[in-house]
Amino acid sequence: MMIYKVYYQDDESEMLVREKTKALYLEAENERAVRQALKDRPINIELVQLLTGSYLEYEKQSENFKIQETV
Repeated sequence: MMIYKVYYQDDESEMLVREKTKALYLEAENERAVRQALKDRPINIELVQLLTGSYLEYEKQSENFKIQETV
């Protein structure tokens, strides 16, 4: 399993605005599995980014780093 950071906005009907972007973390096999896990949530996905190496270690230091349940 790999860890992905998902940049998203709460309102799927609005255009993307950088200042409203939020992030969550998911563990999944690939990007497709991440998008499949989030398909029923009313969010607008901006970017799904694979976290590896030093970038993953940096993100783990953040107080906001918490892997979400995909259920």
